[in-house]
Amino acid sequence: MTETEVFEIVKETLVEALALDDDEVTAGATLTGDLGAESIDFLDIVFRLEKSFDIKIPRGELFPDNIVNNPDFVKDGSLTEAGMAELKARMPHADFTDFEQNPDINNMGELFTVQTIVNYVMTKVAG
Repeated sequence: MTETEVFEIVKETLVEALALDDDEVTAGATLTGDLGAESIDFLDIVFRLEKSFDIKIPRGELFPDNIVNNPDFVKDGSLTEAGMAELKARMPHADFTDFEQNPDINNMGELFTVQTIVNYVMTKVAG
């Protein structure tokens, strides 16, 4: 599958899961900030992606969990060096360029963009 094909299926998935209009789903749109996804929506999105692409997405792989609750990874509301390394290891499909400038845990939602999902799915369908 090409990246464009994957994007179109991801877009369709998000439109259905979040009751959006097609034009709202762009590559750079964040799931929570721009598209209004809530934590419960992430389960539905994962389920729909698995079905659409015939892939298995293990819990915590696309949307890592248990990072912000670990004192080794967070100090004073920001990711530590170890936390950043762990997040990068778990999310090789994400772009950390902006987040690294201000690794406040409240900004983590900006990592979860439509493009992040496309990048993730591309690795799953390729491998």
